Amino acid sequence: QVNLVESGGGLVEVGGSLRLSCTASIQFAGRTMGWYRQAPGKQRESVALATANGDTRYADSVKGRFTISRDSARKTLYLQMNNLKPDDTAVYYCRLDRFWGQGTVVTVSS
Repeated sequence: QVNLVESGGGLVEVGGSLRLSCTASIQFAGRTMGWYRQAPGKQRESVALATANGDTRYADSVKGRFTISRDSARKTLYLQMNNLKPDDTAVYYCRLDRFWGQGTVVTVSS
């Protein structure tokens, strides 16, 4: 069993920033991890991936605004979110293999 705990969500105004964290109960070096989000009434979508070899991939909607990073020593995955927009409002989840965190809520007010 792998536990993933997200934190850092909250209420922010348009144009603001937040940094999400996801701490794993195991070492995840060598494994791909990702951030996903699910807005009300919509399907869960991939936001950003950090692959085992250091590559990063982003959804078109967040490119240039979001940055994914990982600290293997701290067993923590991060998502820096800048210039937030109302469409970024969602529950954000981190994922490692088939395991998901419980989610953290991000609300962007206009």
